[in-house]
Amino acid sequence: MADGIPLYPVRKSSRRTPRCNPAKLSRFSIDDDLDEMPLMMSEEGFENEESDYQSLPRARLHQRNRGVGWFLLGGWRRLCGSCCDCLARTCRRRKELKARSVWLGCPEKCEEKYPRNAIKNQKYNVFTFMPGVFYQQFKFFLNLYFLVVALSQFVPSLKIGYLYTYWAPLVFVLSVTVVREAVDEVRRYQRDKEMNGQLYSKLTKRGKVQVKSSDIQVGDLIIVEKNQRIPADMIFLRTSEKNGSCFIRTDQLDGETDWKLKVAVGCTQRLPVLGDLFSIRAYVHAQKPQLDIHSFEGNFTREDSDPQLHESLSIENTLWASTVVASGTVIGVVIYTGKETRSVLNTSSAQNKVGLLDLELNRLTKALFLAQVVLAIVMVALQGFVGTWFRNLFRFVVLFSYIIPISLRVNLDMGKTAYAWMIMKDENIPGTVVRTSTIPEELGRLVYLLTDKTGTLTQNEMIFKRLHLGTVSYGTDTMDEIQSHIIQSYAQVVPQPSNGVASGTTPSRKSQASAPKVRKSVVSRIHEAVKAIALCHNVTPVYESRAGVNGETESAEADQDFDDDNRAYQASSPDEVALVRWTESVGLTLVNRDLASLQLRTPAGQILTFHILQIFPFTSESKRMGIIVREEATGDITFYMKGADVAMASIVQYNDWLEEECGNMAREGLRTLVVAKKSLSEEQYQDFESRYNQAKLSIHDRTLKVAAVVESLERELELLCLTGVEDQLQADVRPTLELLRNAGIKIWMLTGDKLETATCIAKSSHLVSRNQDIHVFKPVSTRGEAHLELNAFRRKHDCVLVISGDSLEVCLRYYEHEFVELACQCPAVVCCRCSPTQKAQIVTLLQQHTANRTCAIGDGGNDVSMIQAADCGIGIEGKEGKQASLAADFSITQFKHIGRLLMVHGRNSYKRSAALGQFVMHRGMLISAMQAVFSSIFYFASVPLYQGFLMVGYSTIYTMFPVFSLVLDQDVKPEMALLYPELYKDLTKGRSLSFKTFLIWVLISIYQGGILMYGALVLFESEFLHVVAISFTALVLTELLMVALTIRTWHWLMVLAQVLSLVFYFCSLFFLNEYFDLPFITTWVFLWKVSAITLVSCLPLYILKYLKRKFSPPSYSKLSS
Repeated sequence: MADGIPLYPVRKSSRRTPRCNPAKLSRFSIDDDLDEMPLMMSEEGFENEESDYQSLPRARLHQRNRGVGWFLLGGWRRLCGSCCDCLARTCRRRKELKARSVWLGCPEKCEEKYPRNAIKNQKYNVFTFMPGVFYQQFKFFLNLYFLVVALSQFVPSLKIGYLYTYWAPLVFVLSVTVVREAVDEVRRYQRDKEMNGQLYSKLTKRGKVQVKSSDIQVGDLIIVEKNQRIPADMIFLRTSEKNGSCFIRTDQLDGETDWKLKVAVGCTQRLPVLGDLFSIRAYVHAQKPQLDIHSFEGNFTREDSDPQLHESLSIENTLWASTVVASGTVIGVVIYTGKETRSVLNTSSAQNKVGLLDLELNRLTKALFLAQVVLAIVMVALQGFVGTWFRNLFRFVVLFSYIIPISLRVNLDMGKTAYAWMIMKDENIPGTVVRTSTIPEELGRLVYLLTDKTGTLTQNEMIFKRLHLGTVSYGTDTMDEIQSHIIQSYAQVVPQPSNGVASGTTPSRKSQASAPKVRKSVVSRIHEAVKAIALCHNVTPVYESRAGVNGETESAEADQDFDDDNRAYQASSPDEVALVRWTESVGLTLVNRDLASLQLRTPAGQILTFHILQIFPFTSESKRMGIIVREEATGDITFYMKGADVAMASIVQYNDWLEEECGNMAREGLRTLVVAKKSLSEEQYQDFESRYNQAKLSIHDRTLKVAAVVESLERELELLCLTGVEDQLQADVRPTLELLRNAGIKIWMLTGDKLETATCIAKSSHLVSRNQDIHVFKPVSTRGEAHLELNAFRRKHDCVLVISGDSLEVCLRYYEHEFVELACQCPAVVCCRCSPTQKAQIVTLLQQHTANRTCAIGDGGNDVSMIQAADCGIGIEGKEGKQASLAADFSITQFKHIGRLLMVHGRNSYKRSAALGQFVMHRGMLISAMQAVFSSIFYFASVPLYQGFLMVGYSTIYTMFPVFSLVLDQDVKPEMALLYPELYKDLTKGRSLSFKTFLIWVLISIYQGGILMYGALVLFESEFLHVVAISFTALVLTELLMVALTIRTWHWLMVLAQVLSLVFYFCSLFFLNEYFDLPFITTWVFLWKVSAITLVSCLPLYILKYLKRKFSPPSYSKLSS
C-alpha cells in the first residue's frame, strides 16, 4: 500500500548518520531487506533523537507550506489568531492541576479552592451574548460588507436611494440570527439548570441533608441511590450490599453498556454503622486530575489507628461522575468536582459549525467584491479622474453593491430552515430531529464517517448462537436437543441424592491418563459443557424487591425462592450474561451467587451448591478467565477456564478441529469462546493454593510470580466446547454500510471495546468485505517499534486497518503525517480501546490532513467530543441515553436512517442551496450589469437606474417566491438516489458550486443585462420613463423565465410562486405612477417590445441547455430517462 509514501528520515543529510547495529535491530524482528526500509537507525539513535523526532513531521509540513503566498492567502489570519490565543492564555493563567489530600467529610480542610460542581454548556452569558453573536455574524465578509455599505448611506455625499433599501434587509437578517441564538441559549441554560438542580443526600455530623448537585464540594460525603447519576468523581467508601461491592453503568462515560464492578474501601466498609465515618480521622490522597478514565492511583490513610492504616486505591475503588449506580446504595467522598472531573476533561467545548457551502459562497462574494471595485475604478477612469473622483469611486461601489445581494444570506438561511423541516417531516425516518439548522448541506459533502460501535452499529444484546463439541455442532434451531439431553442427564442422578451429580462428573474423576481412552456419550459431553458454561463466569443474579419489601437483597431472595419472574443478571460483560441466560434456557439455572459460593438449579428443581475456591479474572493481556470450584455434594474440585482461541489453543489437549471451527464462526461474525476444564485432587489443589498465596505476598515481581503459578495449572486442559455468541447488529446495518461505501464514503469505526470484539463486529457488519484482508497493527510503545510496524503496513494493499488507542497515540506522536496518509488509503479503519478524547483527535486529524468533510455518529456520552469536533455530528437516541443526541447537529433513532439522511436529504440540500445561492447572485449581477451599461451610456454618471421601491420589490415580492421555490427542486426521485448511491460521490467534488459554474452565471448575467438595457434603449421613444418601464418589466420576466429554465422537477408550489409573482407585479404597475406611465404600459407597443427583449435574453440560453442535455447529459438525467 502506498509504496511511494516515504517515512521521513530522522536526521538531515548534513548530520552524521549512525551505524546500523544488526544485533540490536534484531530485537524488532526485522526480516526484510534494509534497502526496503526508508528509515533505519540504531537503538542509540532512537533513544537520543526523541525530541527531534517528535516535532519533525509537523515541522516539515510547515516548511513546505509557509511562504509569501501562504501569508497572503490566509497565513496572516493564522498568525493573528495564534497571537490572540497566546494573549488569551496569558490572561487566563490557567491553574495548574495538582495532587490533593481530601479529609472525609471535611471540605473546610481543603488546601486550596476547587472548581464548583456545576455543568455549563452555554456559549455566552448576559454580557457576552450580543457581542458574541455580532462577532459570529460580522466575521464573514458578506455581512461585514453589507454593514459598511449601510453605514455609508448616513454620509450625504455618498447617499444613493433610500435608507430602508439598505438597512431593512440587514436588520432583518441580524434579528433572525439573534432570536435563533437566544432560543438555543435559553434551552441550554434550562438543561444545565435541571442537571445542576438535582438533589443528593449529603452525610454530615448532624445527619443527612439535601444538597444540590452544583453545591457539592471536594471532601463531601455523598449518598447515591440505585439508578441515580453520580454527581462528581468520588472514592467508593461504603455500600448497602453485604459483599462490599456494587455495579455501576458507565455507558455515558466510555460507551460500554457492560456493568462495571466497583469495590468499597475495606477500612470504611467494615465500620459497624454509617455514622462512624465521622468518628475516624482519615483522608484520601488522590493523584492530580487527568484524562484517563481507566486508571487511578491513590491511598486511603486512617490516622487514629495504631499503627496508621494504609490502603492503596485503584480504579476499582472509584466512582466517576456521569456514571449511574446499578445496584445498592453507595457512599463516597468527593475528590474532583466540575471541570476537573474525568467526564468534563474528556468533553470538548461546543464550536460554532460553519458549512463548506457557506465558506465557498464567502469566497465567491470576495471575488464579486473585487469585480465590483474593478468596475467602479474603470468607470472613474473613463470619466478621466476629474473632480472629487474618490467620492465618485465610492458612489460607484455603492451603486454596484447589488452585485452582492444581501438577500443571499436571507434566502440561504430560510432554505436551511426549509430543509430542516423536510428532514423532520420525512415519514421514512421518524423521530429525526435537526438541532443545528445551519449545516444541512454538509450532509451532502461527506467523505469520512466515524462511527461508534456499541449501541450504534450494534444493539449490545448478545445472543447465544452456536455450541460446538468437536464432532457435533448445535445451532439456534437444535437447542431443544440440548435441553432434552440436559433433562435426561440430571434425571439419571435424581434417585441418588447422596452423590448429587456424581454420575455426570464420573468421567472427569478418572485419571488423566485413562480419560482420553474413554469414549464419552453425547449426553455426557453436553452435560459437562453446559455445566462448565454455567459455572465459569462472573455473573451475579439479582432479585428485584417487590413493592413494599424493604429488606436486604438476600432476604428477598430467600423469601421468593429464586423466583424466575424478577431475576436479572449483573455482569461486567454482556457475553457472560448471554451464556448464563442460555444455560437457563436449556435447564441449568444460576439462582444465587456471593463471594464464596454459587448455586445452580437443575431441570428437576434440585439446587446444586458449588464453593468458589479461586477466581482468575479476565484481563486484556491474558484473554481468558478461570475459576476453581468445589461441588458440595461430591467434594469434587474442578478448574474451569474459558477464553479467546488464541490464548486457549496452546493450553488445551491436542485436537484437530478447534482452529478450523473458530475461523468458521468468526466468518459468521460470532464472538467465540473456548471452554475447558481440569479435575484436581485435594493434594493438587492444596499445593497450588500454598504456592499461589505465597506468590501474592511477594514484594518484588508479584504479578509475574502470580502469573507463573497460575500457568502451572493451565496445562493439558480437557477441551469441552466452543461457543459462538452474536452481538446483534442494529436493523439494516449491513445494507446501510454497503450503501455508504458505494457512495464513496470511507467508514472508520472508533470504539472503546476490546480488539477482538471490534474485529468481530467489523466482520459481521460487513465493514470488512469478504475479499479484503485485515491488518492488525501490533502493539507499539516506542518510536522504533512504530516505524517498523508502519513499514510492514506500507506493503499491504486493500486491507482494513485495526489499531488500538495506545499504538495510535505512539504513531501520531512520531509519524502523524505518514500514518494518516497511509490510513486514509484503507477502505476502512477500526480503532479500538479509544478514549473519548482520542476519538475527537482522530476527527481533527482527518480534517487537517485531508481537508475533506467528516461526520461522526454515536449514541453515548463518550461520543459527544467526537460529535462536536466533526463537521457534521449525528446522535442516536438509544439505550445509552440522550446525551449524544442532545449534543449532535442531527438526532436519529436508528443507524439505518443515516442512509436516507445523506443520500436523499443531504444531496438535495446541497444541490438546492448551490442553485439557490448562484441564482440569487445572478439576480444581483443582472441588475448591476444593467446599471453599468446605463452609466456608461449616460456619461458615466453615478446615478441609479432604479430607485426606491423598484429595487426593494425586485429582490422581494417580484422575484422572491419563484427563486426561493428552488428549495423544492430535485434532480432525481428519492428512490433513485437510494438505488444509485454513486450519484452522491459526484457531490464531494463540489461541482454544483465552483468557480467554473460561477463564471458561467457571470457570463449569463452580463449577456442578459446588456440585452435588457441596450434593447430598452434601442426601443427608446420619447420619454426616459418608458425605458424604465420596458427594461424593468423585461428584467422581472427574464428572472421568472430563468427560474423555470433551472427547475428540473416541477412542484405545484413552484407554479403558484410564478403566478403570484406575475400577479403582484402587474397589479403594482397600476399603483406605481411615479415609475410607470399607465397609458403606455397598456398598449400593444409596450407588450411587443417587452416580449422581444425577453425572448432575445432567454431563448439562446434555452437552446444551449437543450443541446447540452442532448449531447452531454448529466448522470442523473440518464437515470431519470
